[in-house]
Amino acid sequence: MTSSIAEMDSDRHRRGLSSGLILMLAITSGLGVANLYYNQPLLADIGRAFNASPGEVGYVSMFTQIGYALGMLLFVPLGDIREKRKLISLLLICVALSLVSFAESRSLGWMYFASFAIGFTTVTPQIIVPLAAQLAQPEERGRVIGTVMSGLLFGILLARTVSGIVGDLFGWRSMYWIAAACMLLLSLLMYRQLPATKPQVSASYGALLRSMLQLARKYATLREASLIGACMFGSFSVFWTSLTFFLEGPPYHYTSSIAGLFGLVGVAGAAGAPIVGRLADKVPPYRIIGALILLTLLSFVLFGLTGFSIAFLIAGVVILDLGIQGTQVSNQARIYALEPAARSRINTVFMVSTFAGGSIGSTLGSFAWHTRGWIGVCLAGGGLVFAAFAVWSAHRMTGRKPQRA
Repeated sequence: MTSSIAEMDSDRHRRGLSSGLILMLAITSGLGVANLYYNQPLLADIGRAFNASPGEVGYVSMFTQIGYALGMLLFVPLGDIREKRKLISLLLICVALSLVSFAESRSLGWMYFASFAIGFTTVTPQIIVPLAAQLAQPEERGRVIGTVMSGLLFGILLARTVSGIVGDLFGWRSMYWIAAACMLLLSLLMYRQLPATKPQVSASYGALLRSMLQLARKYATLREASLIGACMFGSFSVFWTSLTFFLEGPPYHYTSSIAGLFGLVGVAGAAGAPIVGRLADKVPPYRIIGALILLTLLSFVLFGLTGFSIAFLIAGVVILDLGIQGTQVSNQARIYALEPAARSRINTVFMVSTFAGGSIGSTLGSFAWHTRGWIGVCLAGGGLVFAAFAVWSAHRMTGRKPQRA
């Protein structure tokens, strides 16, 4: 029996991932991560429901991102020592309960708690991505990661569109009841469709957590990728947290559903992720990362100089999402090649840093909007991108030989 399982596992790796399974992983990642972003087009509506200021309601996004970072730190490393199919299904049930809690919030304080719980339990996409890398053949790993990450970014962007429309038609609470039902359905589907995988490491939970610090110390590429990820996703959160407030004011005066439609614009940028993934299979990813950071910086220049023109605002959104997503895919392609048996822990270090940056960006975006308006938002977002470029440049100047993924 053991040899039969080994033969099946070997055969699966020779054949690589089927397109159907890749698509399922991408869709699940997208629907899972969407839970973190339903609130952004609804922040103004939520603020009115609780008579809260933009600064107070902005903490909803911040607590979600903090919860997500902590959830990744505590749960995602389990992917190296636990069977992933059961782990993913259980976490999907937990996030469904958290979404119900948010839908039933009767005070802003309870909403903060529910927001944290949603983030804390919405970590399945970060277990799915290293699982996809594990199942993929080495020569197709960049393409597979790019496809799954496209699904993830589609979820981030389309979450705003869907929640904006649902919020306008049925109220913001309805969105969270719908999301909870989706998570329960996904839990069943993932348990039935995902292949069982053997843990790659035998270690205690405490040792597993301690080993992440050792991995960060061991690999300069991981440290660089984590810092760049934090800065880039921080800039992404600065923009999207503030966009609803900007679009509801002059000269646009858009409703939450129209503001949410800007997520559709970003899909054009997300669609480029598989292309970047294929490039990362052929070109050293660190070169792609440098170019994409500069491209993202250009988007904030467009926002600052021409943000009051709808055409330039749309162009900036496409460039921003392509730059952020492409940088993330390229970073993941190279860090997953560092130590295959530790992919879940490596992904944890990278993604905890990334979403810690996102939580800082959410807070910074609300503060910048409150104090300096749209120009403040552009300066804050652009400043974080510039910091990412400084990290990338400093790593090149140290003389270290960049590691090819």
